[in-house]
Amino acid sequence: MMISMEFLLATGIGFVTACGLYLMLRGRSFTVVLGLSLLGYAVNVFIFAMGRLWQSAPPILSQGPVFADPLPQALVLTAIVIGFATTGFVIELALRSRADNGSDHVDATETEGSAR
Repeated sequence: MMISMEFLLATGIGFVTACGLYLMLRGRSFTVVLGLSLLGYAVNVFIFAMGRLWQSAPPILSQGPVFADPLPQALVLTAIVIGFATTGFVIELALRSRADNGSDHVDATETEGSAR
């Protein structure tokens, strides 16, 4: 049985997306930040995969029947930079919420049986 590369890539993107959504639904701020980061990575790989990965294809400047599309690569590069900035901002919000509320829960409440 041979597994195709498309199936493997789609399964990997789906798994990372599922892990990101699971972590985002947790009650602690740190796991929400990790979930957002994983979801961002899954979206970046998805956008990059939509550009069809070519092997030994010349850049768009040359004359040829097949060329590499630079647009998905530019979009992913921009998304990575924006993702780093957003992650830093969300971490700062989580730290500020922890300092103001005394809890690292997303809704700023402690559950029964949990210690500070």
